[in-house]
Amino acid sequence: MPELIPFEEARYVSRFTRDTLALILAGGQGSRLHELTDWRAKPSLHFGGKFRIVDFPLSNCINSGIRRIGVLTQYKAHSLIRHLVQGWSWFQGNQEFVEILPASQRVGGEWYRGTADAVYQNMDIIRTHDPRFVLILAGDHVYKMDYAPFLRVHHDSGADMTVCCLEVPLEEAAGALGVMTVDSSGRVIAFDEKPENPTPLPGRDDVCLASMGNYVFNTEFLYEQVTIDADNPESKHDFGHNIIPSIIENNHVQAYPFRDPETGQQAYWRDVGTLGAFWEANMELVSVTPQLNLYDEKWPIYTNQRQFPPAKFVFDDPDRRGEAIQSMVSGGCVVSGARVEKSLLFSNCRVESYSKVSESVLLPGVRVGKKCRINRAIVDAGTIIPDGTDIGLDAEADQARNLRVTDDGLTLVTPEMLGQNLHRHR
Repeated sequence: MPELIPFEEARYVSRFTRDTLALILAGGQGSRLHELTDWRAKPSLHFGGKFRIVDFPLSNCINSGIRRIGVLTQYKAHSLIRHLVQGWSWFQGNQEFVEILPASQRVGGEWYRGTADAVYQNMDIIRTHDPRFVLILAGDHVYKMDYAPFLRVHHDSGADMTVCCLEVPLEEAAGALGVMTVDSSGRVIAFDEKPENPTPLPGRDDVCLASMGNYVFNTEFLYEQVTIDADNPESKHDFGHNIIPSIIENNHVQAYPFRDPETGQQAYWRDVGTLGAFWEANMELVSVTPQLNLYDEKWPIYTNQRQFPPAKFVFDDPDRRGEAIQSMVSGGCVVSGARVEKSLLFSNCRVESYSKVSESVLLPGVRVGKKCRINRAIVDAGTIIPDGTDIGLDAEADQARNLRVTDDGLTLVTPEMLGQNLHRHR
């Protein structure tokens, strides 16, 4: 049985969530995903069989009791905006909303020049909601998190700003992540952007604290700092590069380690910002007990989806059997006399007779013809694989057909690579 929270304590926490405005920064270009983000922003990228990446921070807010949310968009945002309108418009009311805040040259005729500038350009909108706290969230990471304890620690510590952090092995953080140096109370005393020799946690010599890109600010303090930053012509107008380093010495910045509330260990969090990371995070989901539990009824992930019929598996001949082994197959899919192994099929995919798909991610609407072999591949939405095509079996042959092959042997296939110039927003 879960431990019950006393009524007074629950009410104490609910005051924080009720007085919070969440801003999800969803304008990321996602250039390391190459052709997967040619027609969509990274937060709009499909993940986990039926979701979009942006659904995770949005669902975290709803499940945490934060019901005032703004989504800041910029790069190739059409599919993202369409998803928000179709999938989240049900969540609207006088005191509950998901607002879309696109870059619209509101201040000084500029697009969003960085994360801090994105907030600065929407200060007038933030003021109309009059929040006590502003929760700023990256819109391109996959994780489940209750933000209420994050807010409570921020309040109880007396901080001006609190940074949510991951405990990362030193060798993984070196040269790759922004690292916080903290004292024994968790107060941030230094911040280094991608240091070669990260400072370990007090009492630990194996891990350091890396910023997740999630922050809580006291609202008036936030206004003050983004205004100062906006007036600095040398600034990159970014929270990590500029705001945090500039305020540590004279203000209280607190670190909040993101841990699993049940085990106390490092919680699940993935930055699916490369093809390898995207493929691996999806592949983790087909294991027997993945760390990310999408079947958790206590913490549902909400999304927009068409009403497809159930997945279907047809034919049962010895050499032509429709089957899927250790895989996730979404609604609308038909596996027709083919074999799917350790793969993830998004909605409305078709795999035709005598084909085999293994260790692959097929995004919505993919069609795999007859007698195809697909291995360790990411196939973009709407791609049609012609009959008799082999992908992921011979890297040189894949590259000769202008498919993208990564250093670790993954093959990316998009409609355009196969001459199917859909040019549609997905």
